Amino acid sequence: VYISYYPDIAVPGAAETVEALAKLAVERGNKRLVLLSGRGETEAQRAEEMVKVSGADWTILRCSWFSQNFSEGFLIESILEGEVTLPVGAVGEPFVAVDDIADVAEAVLTEPGHAGQLYELTGPRLLSFAQAVAEIGKATGRDIRYRRISHAQFTETVAAHNLPPEFAWLLNELFTEVLDGRNESLTDGVQRALGRRPKDFFAYATETAASGVWSN
Repeated sequence: VYISYYPDIAVPGAAETVEALAKLAVERGNKRLVLLSGRGETEAQRAEEMVKVSGADWTILRCSWFSQNFSEGFLIESILEGEVTLPVGAVGEPFVAVDDIADVAEAVLTEPGHAGQLYELTGPRLLSFAQAVAEIGKATGRDIRYRRISHAQFTETVAAHNLPPEFAWLLNELFTEVLDGRNESLTDGVQRALGRRPKDFFAYATETAASGVWSN
């Protein structure tokens, strides 16, 4: 069983839901659980513990920020508009491509030797959000700017979009707590699980730009 919590495993109550699902899975005869988790998130780490004590063989995929947040997530509109505004400064984030996460998930679900492993999955470089946006601009040949705003301005922007409460809470949590430098390090999870280096952010940006998703 591959467990992924929506909208994010950082949301309060996620750990209890994961615990209930893991318990049900084991009761129904499932012996293998793989959890998609997040780096530096308190609720995510609680959910990891629930899976570990479930009685099943487990593997944890503890991931950094997805590169695809810029092309398939909430940041795509800003990229299309030509300006990304977030309350984040120079802190580095090792953006990981979801292609790598998928490859690791497939490996740990279909191959032996991964039970009891915690794989922290990151990309091969630390980039600030400003640097990531600059690399997308280079890949697209467009002028895409990054502007840092205050947390108060960010909160007002989120409120103006009338998002569901859990989404508004999640964005505030990610940008005020998780992006405080705690994840400003690289790991070898992709290398350990797959025997190869993770995809670089610029490779992701180049491939995504070629798809036309960032074209106005």
